[in-house]
Amino acid sequence: MGTYQQQHPVSEQRSPESAQSVGGMLADDLLLERIRALEADVARLREANEHLVLATVDAQYQREDAEALNRRQNEFLAMLAHELRNPLSPLAMAASLLERDAGAAPQQLRLASVITRQVDHMARLLDDLLDAARISSGKIKLAVEALSLADVLRHAVETVQPRIAERGQALDVELPAGTVAVEGDKVRLAQVFTNLLGNASKYTGDGGRLRLAAHAGPDEIVVTISDNGTGIAPEVLPYIFDLFTQGPRSLARSEGGLGVGLNVVRNLVGMHRGTVEAHSAGPGRGSRFTVRLPRCAGVPAAPVRPEPPRATPRRRILLVEDNADACATLADILLAEGHDVVCETDGRAGLARALAEPWDVIVCDIGLPELDGLELMQVLRAQQEGARPYAIALTGYGQPDDEARGFAAGFDRYLVKPVGAATLLAVVADAPAVSA
Repeated sequence: MGTYQQQHPVSEQRSPESAQSVGGMLADDLLLERIRALEADVARLREANEHLVLATVDAQYQREDAEALNRRQNEFLAMLAHELRNPLSPLAMAASLLERDAGAAPQQLRLASVITRQVDHMARLLDDLLDAARISSGKIKLAVEALSLADVLRHAVETVQPRIAERGQALDVELPAGTVAVEGDKVRLAQVFTNLLGNASKYTGDGGRLRLAAHAGPDEIVVTISDNGTGIAPEVLPYIFDLFTQGPRSLARSEGGLGVGLNVVRNLVGMHRGTVEAHSAGPGRGSRFTVRLPRCAGVPAAPVRPEPPRATPRRRILLVEDNADACATLADILLAEGHDVVCETDGRAGLARALAEPWDVIVCDIGLPELDGLELMQVLRAQQEGARPYAIALTGYGQPDDEARGFAAGFDRYLVKPVGAATLLAVVADAPAVSA
């Protein structure tokens, strides 16, 4: 029995050296497996990193392409505005001449009024188009102050009133009692309500009715502009504030638009921490736009009273303008006011004349042949001795950067075409006399 157990043990006993060898092999296998897993992880990370790098580079290229496209778009719009403003300027001045004619017939005055309104309308369309581009680029800055809500709304009504009267429409205005202040940019807020009133008139038939109502709560003011016009289709209403959105129109429809103004309104209201909403029961049932703005606790500044008119001194004026129609109408306006006017039609001739004689005022276009207006003014300011003439830029380039370059070149005032005769004459009247 004992011999049998020794020859046939129940379990085989391994030596310590053999067990250690087997354990080492298992450890090596586990280590190799882990190494392979780590290598696989590294490969996956490397591949993911390569994809991330490529995606980052692609995103950078797309961002640069988008910025370049936006820059080209803004440059195109600026040039378009310049090219369209140039012919508007002589139209505005010609209308002013007709209105100032003491012997003008009633029909002549009506035609002059029509021209003025249409020029102003075209100028506002251009401003909306440029503002849409400026807002998308973040280039609009607000000059915020405490304002009288009633003054802002009255300014908007005065701007649109000629068009409303032309179409025989009625406008009801309801303003809150007492002084209600709103914090904002007076030019931009007036633009908001001018656009909304203009839209209401545009899409309401002759003889229609418009309503402007303002109500003040403890924390906000609510302004509604409503009409009984063409209304807004349900499928258009959700997108009415999007850029270039337009409702369906027929060939018989005389009123249209660029689909820009309401987009500008929404963005400007948002910049004032407010909201704007559109409502309509459908086509033919009118529309209502509601603007909500935070109420301001401050007191609006007292309106500046205009100074009484005073006699305009006679000025020696050099006019440098290459557009023949604009040059002729500008000269006629200035001559009718009693000024001495000399005209030049290119930059080099304008500079030579500016340096050769003393002038009280130089009215100069920017986009001139031979030598542009900025270069003309830079050279003139560098070479002139003694008293310097008052320099007025009169140009179709209306971007904020253009204005900054104009002042840097040496201009004292920067006016963007079209400019009314009254505005130009007022600026000329403010210029100090320096000629001998």
